[in-house]
Amino acid sequence: MISKQGKDLALSMLRTLPRLSLNNIRDNPGSRKPPKRGRGQHGGDKHGAGNKGSGQRQNFMRPGYETGNTPFYLRFQHEPYYKGHHLRREYPPLSLQQLQLYIDTNRIDSSKPIDLVSIVNTGLYNFKVEWKHAGVHLTDEGADNFKAKVNIEIQWASEPVIAAVERNGGTITTAYYDYHCLFAIKDVERFFTTGEPIPRRLLPTADCLEYYTSAATRGYLANPEEISHERLILSQKYGYELPQIENDPDYEMLVQRKDPRQLFYGLEPGWVVSLRDKAILKPKAEYLKEFYSS
Repeated sequence: MISKQGKDLALSMLRTLPRLSLNNIRDNPGSRKPPKRGRGQHGGDKHGAGNKGSGQRQNFMRPGYETGNTPFYLRFQHEPYYKGHHLRREYPPLSLQQLQLYIDTNRIDSSKPIDLVSIVNTGLYNFKVEWKHAGVHLTDEGADNFKAKVNIEIQWASEPVIAAVERNGGTITTAYYDYHCLFAIKDVERFFTTGEPIPRRLLPTADCLEYYTSAATRGYLANPEEISHERLILSQKYGYELPQIENDPDYEMLVQRKDPRQLFYGLEPGWVVSLRDKAILKPKAEYLKEFYSS
């Protein structure tokens, strides 16, 4: 009776177990040993540059070696300043002098709003998203010679730069772009050929939210009434008469702004631009309209 049960159990195991073949057998444990390098003609050692000084008499020392002293990376093991440095956003500089040159040489049309797209399309601005570049840092070099009246949107600017732009009757705005939008801005023609819908711009991250909501830095999320008050304070601080934008013939251009979700002037998030058909496809579903406008 017991032998019969054992046979049935063995047969049931054979039915469930896989068949024995060359691709599922393995060697016995310890039957194979990894080959070792032989001693060679001269003993087989010293192949790692030996044990004599400076890497077996090379003409250079290894990186970090300080001729016997405790290396720098061991003396100072922790430096909080460099924590996450490879993830920090970078803003390649663009001076006011270069911006004036772009306008004078018709690289940029000052009669239209200037944003990151128009600056990148000049082909003269070094902008690489893969290097963590997040936009334009407008510097004050050539601020005294800057005479253009522009409506410019950049990502970072100091107080003298804001004063130089507003002194000529222009307006300036600091705006944030996330990395997904920056890849679309980097090469607009290439992005449109992919057939993807224009993404909606995300809100600033926590580390720069205060900057883009401040009226003193002309953040695009700041209160417009506070911006008007800060314009007056800055003109009194730097000693120039603030031009009246309301009476300017280019008033419509100077006050033109993007929506916080908008990426390109004249194009809404969710639209698909077909360069081959020269057509713009707009979403019709209500949930898509709600998604891209929220």
